[in-house]
Amino acid sequence: MFPEDRVLVAYVPHPADFEIIQAKSWYRIPQIQAPKGLHAEYFAFYFGRRFGPEKWAIHYYAPQLGHELTTRLALFPDQPDHPRAQEMYYKVQLGPLQKLAQPIVSLRWRRVTFLHTTWDRFMDASEINDLFVDGEPYVDRLYATLKERGIQAERNYTVRESGARLRRLTPPRKCN
Repeated sequence: MFPEDRVLVAYVPHPADFEIIQAKSWYRIPQIQAPKGLHAEYFAFYFGRRFGPEKWAIHYYAPQLGHELTTRLALFPDQPDHPRAQEMYYKVQLGPLQKLAQPIVSLRWRRVTFLHTTWDRFMDASEINDLFVDGEPYVDRLYATLKERGIQAERNYTVRESGARLRRLTPPRKCN
């Protein structure tokens, strides 16, 4: 493990999806939604709202062993009538699943599908804002100083939805 190793944080919407990660050691990504940088050394898993008290946080990660492109039907042969059965998916093979000693939490709900970060940031993070790699060095210094002083700062980030690019500029809120 090197500080510059890449970590791809990936959204897990349902506990059944996490059961596949645990039991079969793979994660699926629709080719049409695949992020750039699928070649990360590690995958970390951000849990959605259906995870109850573990929601909106990263609790687990695993090394990536490789990936292949296949159909959804090949991944789930017992679902031949699924509407996306013939669509292409990346099947990401994973090494042993590791649990973080302390989860990386989102202090408020946020839509995270994929987030790129580095190993050093991932290991030092206590909340999602700590993971963001993009940003000028001054922004990072300012964010770190505010955090050290106990001030909840929020980074600006771009959201792409339905072809539009939006900048998130609202102040932070605690999530319930």
